Amino acid sequence: MAKQPRSIVVGVAGGIAAYKACHLVRDLKEHGDEVRVVPTPAALNFVGAATFEALSGNPVSTTVFDAVDEVQHVNIGQHADAVVIAPATADVIARIAAGRADDLLTATVLVATCPVIVVPAMHTEMWLNPATVENVATLRRRGITVMEPAHGRLTGKDSGPGRLPEPAQIAELVRTELDGYRIPHDWTSKKVVISAGGTQENLDPVRYLGNRSSGRQGFALAEIAAQRGAEVVIVAGNTAELPVPSGAKIRNVVSTADLEAAMAEESKDADVIIMAAAVADYRPALVADSKMKKGTADDALSSLQLVENPDVLKGLVAQRAAGELKEGVVIVGFAAETGDSTHTALEFAQAKFERKGCDVLMANEVGEGKVFGQTTSEGWILRRDSEPQVVAHGSKHVVAAQILDAVNQILS
Repeated sequence: MAKQPRSIVVGVAGGIAAYKACHLVRDLKEHGDEVRVVPTPAALNFVGAATFEALSGNPVSTTVFDAVDEVQHVNIGQHADAVVIAPATADVIARIAAGRADDLLTATVLVATCPVIVVPAMHTEMWLNPATVENVATLRRRGITVMEPAHGRLTGKDSGPGRLPEPAQIAELVRTELDGYRIPHDWTSKKVVISAGGTQENLDPVRYLGNRSSGRQGFALAEIAAQRGAEVVIVAGNTAELPVPSGAKIRNVVSTADLEAAMAEESKDADVIIMAAAVADYRPALVADSKMKKGTADDALSSLQLVENPDVLKGLVAQRAAGELKEGVVIVGFAAETGDSTHTALEFAQAKFERKGCDVLMANEVGEGKVFGQTTSEGWILRRDSEPQVVAHGSKHVVAAQILDAVNQILS
């Protein structure tokens, strides 16, 4: 059955990042949703109304005095399924916090009863100014989602927090909220350490043993955790050059040994540890210093000798038991399973859950075209003394939101 299009209002404030709103509109449209762009008058100094009209297929206006007979300043907000403002300048955030309705965008927000997502973009000094900090806190108290800005290059030579996140990241967050998973800003005192992607075990300077993991699920978890306000560290193997979640710190690793060392270091003061990486179970017994030649006397490719890698998840559980981690830390594991003639994928995952000793296990049934490398996932969330929670097919951000909600129940 085809998905019913949702009505999304994209508000655009007057900042240099306004051009990125064009990519956001296209992303939302390509996923089948209806989009209405409502810019501020200042935004049209950066991107013309004709561009927004061409991309959205809807008329663009900035004032409450347009289409008065249609009561446009009320109708747009009343019929929206979501309102996202990207970029949101310090001025727009201040006006929304004050309850102003002096242009079509702020009037639309004041009318809207749907999810409202505000995506700040401004210079670092403006973002950190006490007035902006207080205005953002006001919006969050009222139930408005305010995304954490990205760190990076700003206008001119400046760099720091205040950069607009990538349009694809914004679009995923909007769709997550539209699917019913509102993201509270309730983990401001938490540190979350997440492993992501696949590890690679070198055979020689050219070849390695690896897997199909893209890192998307780990990065989706990091995105949602960061938006909940947590300090997030990603220990990343091969992650297909995914955009780093806003405000997250990333440590790149290659092998399972590298990942184990980084996780041990970063997890010492963590409140939540999530092992989402697809860790190689085995590594070559010997790594050649030069490229191994096919068909030679010393050809080792035809009969590789492998040794077992350490179980990083089980090791972290053991560290907790030994008192080497923060008291009360919640540990989450993943199980990528296939069924066979004797057991289902879920049964194999339940057995692994018992062996690993973690608090939560996300189980996926994997295979050709399933989970690895995909933008969607499904499976089961396993917890102690609970029946398996079925996770329906959905985006990896929606799955991430459900996993973190399960973690939050334990933290609470």
